[in-house]
Amino acid sequence: MPDSTPPRLFDTAESGAAALGALPEWDLSDLYTSPDAPELERDLAWLEQACADFARDYEGKLATLDADAMLECVRRDERISAVAGRIMSFAGLRYYQNTTDAERAKFMSDMQDRITGYTTPLVFFTLELNRLEDDRLDALFAQNADLARYRPVFRRIRAMRPHQLSDELEKFLHDQSVVGASAWNKLFDETIAALEFSLDGETLNLEATLNLLTEQDRARREAAARELARVFGENVRLFARVHNTLTKEKEIEDRWRKMPSPQAGRHLANDVEGEVVEALRNAVVAAYPRLSHRYYELKRKWLGLDKLQVWDRNAPLPMEDERLVPWDEARETVLGAYRSFAPQMADIARPFFDKGWIDAGVKPGKAPGAFAHPTVTEVHPYVMLNYLGKPRDVMTLAHELGHGVHQVLAADQGEWLASTPLTLAETASVFGEMLTFRKLLEGAKTPEQRKVLLAGKVEDMINTVVRQIAFYDFECKLHEARREGELTPDAINALWMSVQGESLGPAFEFMDGYEVFWAYIPHFVHSPFYVYAYAFGDGLVNALYAVYEEGDPGFQEKYFEMLKAGGAKHHKELLAPFGLDASDPAFWDKGLSMISGMIDELEAMEG
Repeated sequence: MPDSTPPRLFDTAESGAAALGALPEWDLSDLYTSPDAPELERDLAWLEQACADFARDYEGKLATLDADAMLECVRRDERISAVAGRIMSFAGLRYYQNTTDAERAKFMSDMQDRITGYTTPLVFFTLELNRLEDDRLDALFAQNADLARYRPVFRRIRAMRPHQLSDELEKFLHDQSVVGASAWNKLFDETIAALEFSLDGETLNLEATLNLLTEQDRARREAAARELARVFGENVRLFARVHNTLTKEKEIEDRWRKMPSPQAGRHLANDVEGEVVEALRNAVVAAYPRLSHRYYELKRKWLGLDKLQVWDRNAPLPMEDERLVPWDEARETVLGAYRSFAPQMADIARPFFDKGWIDAGVKPGKAPGAFAHPTVTEVHPYVMLNYLGKPRDVMTLAHELGHGVHQVLAADQGEWLASTPLTLAETASVFGEMLTFRKLLEGAKTPEQRKVLLAGKVEDMINTVVRQIAFYDFECKLHEARREGELTPDAINALWMSVQGESLGPAFEFMDGYEVFWAYIPHFVHSPFYVYAYAFGDGLVNALYAVYEEGDPGFQEKYFEMLKAGGAKHHKELLAPFGLDASDPAFWDKGLSMISGMIDELEAMEG
């Protein structure tokens, strides 16, 4: 589709699942052709031997290595990471395609057990590394430029020095992990995937039921919300047990590691200062009245309601077209937006569609939500969607493809340096969404289409910024409360509701049953305190996009350089070429002002 005529999502046309067209599925053969592939057994055998050889060659000897030998040590560790990552990527992606398949679940557990066993002898590596003196490491870096390239990873590893346990305890925690957090994660995933919701005589999974909350028919939205509340409520004791166990496990490990707060480990992993996250959190909470409160009051008027209910939060506007967006149109929409920004960006994204790197359809047992998994740097990322043809699904495609582009560009850094801290990992994804949104806004033919697009984008940004910071506050309260003892489901429910009214505002009232909606959020289980990364990414991208709109010279080139850096640079270094600094409290206001400006435009349309 030519760039000069942006595709529109709001024409009247056929609807129904058949209108989506053929949806792609993953071809995982770039990893392994099957669970019994000879290459897989070969790699497992190699990995077991390589780990044993690494421990034999280096344990107790890191302090004696010269610069060349240390570089060889790092490269051997990278190779081990690449092979182990390839195996677990294959096992994990197969599992997420159908989490209720017992064979896939067993295969993933077996691979996890074997790799954990093989890699236990490597636990010494970071422990010994952290016992080296700073002067010793600096001298090694000065002697070998190739080794010095890895300085950022050494810095992040050594940030954990004050929180390091004895070698024996670290090995125990590594070994025990397969029956600790990862086992509870798997129980959560399998429970969520197996949940069944009954509506109008039809049995639906979680993804399809949540999707009904964006239906035009209000009665159907309400029925879906009440059915979600019923099923979550029936399972709330199990979900409370998962959360109680994981938060207690984290509290125990944090106490042993002398972490100053439950969030501190996440900040260290994200390579971001706690005060920067606190500045973000405070800026967003202070902005609730001019963002979510103001927008939802507008939406209440548009929907002609005295109060919004939870099933109205993501409701389409009355004038919004219900047409489903076929897959081919979604593809061209996103690729066209990427191409308008930079042809290189579309070129990197295209193979995802053509080579089986996307799994898009909603299927029984498939994990809910969407993600981009980078696998390992010598293969390529895979994107998972649950595509139902809503305009929001097109934005989700743009988002996950942004991750994919980022992961492809960062791959040249190698296993140690490619991985981006979570705070920066959302940059390319949110930027991809913004490009797609702006392209669609250019193509709006009427004020009503513009209004629908603006409102949709504002809602997405509120979901990304306001909702995720409310999630973060909930987690902070949850982990703090758990330190005082076991939490009943009612106690967790009360913590959840304590942040909902504050973040959504007075336009809302909350149905009985909404208090259990914390139960299905996977980030609380898989990655405690992950959620602020979304708000960080959105705020960062809004500020970045403002620089782009101001016509910053060479913006595209600087943007690609930033993505190529992967995890090789701190956020201060990455943002400096754009004249931005996330440690400046005013930085977050710059990003939030973009959302506020869109709400200003929507309010002006009412005048």
